[in-house]
Amino acid sequence: MKKCNSLEEARMEIDKLDRDIIKLIAERNSYIKQIAHFKTSIDEIKSDERINYIISNARAQAISLGLSPNLINDLYITMIDNMVESEVAEFKNAKNC
Repeated sequence: MKKCNSLEEARMEIDKLDRDIIKLIAERNSYIKQIAHFKTSIDEIKSDERINYIISNARAQAISLGLSPNLINDLYITMIDNMVESEVAEFKNAKNC
């Protein structure tokens, strides 16, 4: 992590990180859409076992980095819920083609 010498510089670094985070979320969502093509039914899309695995790993990583596991939990639940919707839409689209 870079040592900033001013509020403006710190904010610029945060803005860069925010852009990177958004790019990574978009990349993750692209993989989610690909996964939709490997599923055979909508019921397969929301796998509670997989979701629990992802959230458990994210919480553990948060703890190891000194972050609030509850914050990461909430972020991941929101992200996963939205990406499940995206995957369902992709699945329906693929089956209609």
